Amino acid sequence: MELILAAILIGIVQGLTEFLPVSSSAHLTILPPLLGWEDPLLNSASFVVMLHVGTLAALLVHFRRDLVVLAGAGIAILRERRIGEVPERRLVLLLALSVIPAAVVGALFEDVIETLFRERLVTIPVILAVGALLLWLAERVGRRDRGMTELGARGALGIGFAQALALAPGISRSGITIAAGLFLGLRRQDAARFAFLMGIPIIAGAGLWKAREIVATPPAPDELAALAAGMLAAAISGLIAIRTLLRYLRDHSLGIFIAYRLVAAAILLVLILATGR
Repeated sequence: MELILAAILIGIVQGLTEFLPVSSSAHLTILPPLLGWEDPLLNSASFVVMLHVGTLAALLVHFRRDLVVLAGAGIAILRERRIGEVPERRLVLLLALSVIPAAVVGALFEDVIETLFRERLVTIPVILAVGALLLWLAERVGRRDRGMTELGARGALGIGFAQALALAPGISRSGITIAAGLFLGLRRQDAARFAFLMGIPIIAGAGLWKAREIVATPPAPDELAALAAGMLAAAISGLIAIRTLLRYLRDHSLGIFIAYRLVAAAILLVLILATGR
């Protein structure tokens, strides 16, 4: 029962922090060791994959109508071999371009970066603070007068390269892509929607990439309940986070998340130094 409760809590944290611009990897890298959770399952490939399945499910549920439209636009591009002036077709192309940099960097360097930052937890608060600075600059500099389909190809690739930086715990996939969108002039809500839509293939790909490890070390039958609990918790909390953030950004800045990152960075730094980790 204790393992299931830990899995649920981690799932909730994953779902919320995957989509709010506060960094899921930072929270999940530092939470288990600080709380003394040493069960191998919580650091296993199986658990990581199930958390990805949960957050992916949240995205698919929230954007189900958009995905149907985009799928139709993608089929039309393949059939007619042109994009034309159709906004949905243009968005399909932009999303496809944005995925390339993160996919390449993730495939080549994910294991190296993950190992490096797990061994040096003290770097995570620093990166959290740097991410807060980037969000603050994006808020100050961004014009916030463009929609998603007004991005150019270079802008989409730029957001993709920004997303690749999220491999470092503390940066935040949603945070860095929203910041990049703001720097390029997107409205806050459009920047968040683009970040979430481009996250669908990235999260799915990351889950499949991690799933290769499950073949070598499949979960035991008595671990399945904890895996399912973590997945469900991530899906529910993730859906809440997506809907809350998109609604919030209609009329509010990212100031509350900038402040949270700075406070979290200070608290984590104190805890890390106090525990000698």
